[in-house]
Amino acid sequence: MDAERYDRTRPAYPPELIDHLVTAAPGRDTLDVGVGTGIEARQFQKAGCRVVGVEPDPRMAEFARASGIDVEVSNLEDWEPAGRRFDLLVSGQAWHWVDPVAGAAKAAEVLRPGGLLAAFWHVPEPPEAVTDALSEAYRRLVPDAPIDLKSVPKQSADPYGPLIAKAADGLREAGGFGEPERSRYDWERVYTRDEWLDQLPTFGSLTWVEPAVRLEILAEVSAAIDGLGGRFTVRYATVAITAVRI
Repeated sequence: MDAERYDRTRPAYPPELIDHLVTAAPGRDTLDVGVGTGIEARQFQKAGCRVVGVEPDPRMAEFARASGIDVEVSNLEDWEPAGRRFDLLVSGQAWHWVDPVAGAAKAAEVLRPGGLLAAFWHVPEPPEAVTDALSEAYRRLVPDAPIDLKSVPKQSADPYGPLIAKAADGLREAGGFGEPERSRYDWERVYTRDEWLDQLPTFGSLTWVEPAVRLEILAEVSAAIDGLGGRFTVRYATVAITAVRI
């Protein structure tokens, strides 16, 4: 993964979400699970939080440290908190990599009573012309792909519904939390062709594709965006699950 590209192109989280979580937590000590390059961690820092990040990818961790985040390289399940406790545990675009039960148990261990766990994900929905060009090129050029782009969540359905349900079941099974709650934040962003093509290689469907094939796929997406005038609006839903440590 190109950490610099990821940080440059991936969007931040809605200010309303950040403000809600900071206000709902009993204090400002924050653990960011799967901190990545530090996108949401920097948002929480700006909101007055003291952030410690946990990140299994050393390249991502190094980038986040360079941007001013205290990061420890580990997955959550094996991470040693060394007696530290937190008021808020957040995870942006990452909780699906955590074992839902073991991760929830570790979260219960490190959160103070009344502390808040929050996992959240972006669901981008570009115009159909853009998504169709990507899926058709992908299917034709990468016929043995392990990822089905047609299965990407749509906002008209329940974005990440099964994933969030799995996280909620893990919290219930681990114990120590009140009933999980869902929330959703809708917003939009305008992209130019170059901005969107810069971001696409950071998605899991393309990170493993051979560079030459990836360039062919991007060329077909580029043509579709040109057909829209070179810029377009992406509708985003940012979905979250939260639970209070009891």
